[in-house]
Amino acid sequence: MNKSKTEHYKIAIVGAGIMGRLLAWRLLCDGHKITLFDKDPVEQGDAAAFTAAGMLTPFSEIETAESLIFEMGMQSLTLWPDYIKQWQANVGYQNTGSLIVAHGSDRADLRRFNQRLFSQQNLKPLIQHYQCVSLNAQQLQQKDPELAERFDSATFLANEAWLSPTKVMAVLAEKLQQQNIQWHSNCFIQSLSGNKVNTSSQSYSFDKVFDCRGIGAKSDWSTLRAVRGEIIKLYAPEVSIKHLVRLMHPRYRLYLVPQPEHHYLIGATQLETESCAAITVRSCLELLSAAYSLHSGFAEANLIDSRVNVRPALNDNLPKVLTKNSLIRINGLFRHGFLLAPAIAEEISYWLQHNKTNKFATLFCEDK
Repeated sequence: MNKSKTEHYKIAIVGAGIMGRLLAWRLLCDGHKITLFDKDPVEQGDAAAFTAAGMLTPFSEIETAESLIFEMGMQSLTLWPDYIKQWQANVGYQNTGSLIVAHGSDRADLRRFNQRLFSQQNLKPLIQHYQCVSLNAQQLQQKDPELAERFDSATFLANEAWLSPTKVMAVLAEKLQQQNIQWHSNCFIQSLSGNKVNTSSQSYSFDKVFDCRGIGAKSDWSTLRAVRGEIIKLYAPEVSIKHLVRLMHPRYRLYLVPQPEHHYLIGATQLETESCAAITVRSCLELLSAAYSLHSGFAEANLIDSRVNVRPALNDNLPKVLTKNSLIRINGLFRHGFLLAPAIAEEISYWLQHNKTNKFATLFCEDK
């Protein structure tokens, strides 16, 4: 591993979701000594990452997200291939792009999306570079024939990507442990104070402590809230859609993520609740009806799995890094964990090396 010429710290990372694991890897590459703490086993757990779709879609987020999400997402889109190359592992990475579609009654939403995407002067070089284009019926037929059966237009966002969250989490666990980091799994955290991690059995001291517990840090971050997400996994042998699809809808933006051998993840729900109870009948009906509206082959699909989890969000739905001496709290990634984690890890790496921010100064805030 390449190590930069910088002061090396003894660092604790509390929380082994996607932010915690990716930050551990990034800082390990800088030569820091890393210790991970997590309440779950290494192989599985309640982290939101295990219930994510793994979408890397910054252009698709332009309609509803702040510019910071887009800018950080664009950086992460370039960083993910570098990580995958370092790991030399299969994480289910696909970058064949996204297709945004809408049924006739919802075409006004697609027009608004296109207007916002294509009218921003500052985005035109990126739009041209990443080949974001509107497709007519003939072009959609060439791009994804099975979608052309029900739609006569689409917006194609080339180079948007997705990966398998479960594979990424497993690979990160394997690679981190190969580097002999200390990993305290099944570990209950009583408190974080200054440079100390206090567990139910022992107190540990570090140069820096990073709190990456997501919603698990709610007792220490009063404005943190839980947003429930639900996804369904289908096996649909009659469907061969190859691109990530977003379907415009009056209440939500449904996404369909292709997986190997005719498996698909479908999701969209975003509910303001801390409940992790099983998926509701209403959500199930909405998601499955939307899937069928994309392709009739979903009528004979098998429902393989349904998963529910809550994502950590702040009032403005933007991520934040709170710093107070040796304790740094990273949270609020909302539904953008895999999209934002690489950019945040890169920013933290720079901040530790140079004692100043790099590209995203608004990400940081002093915890008073």
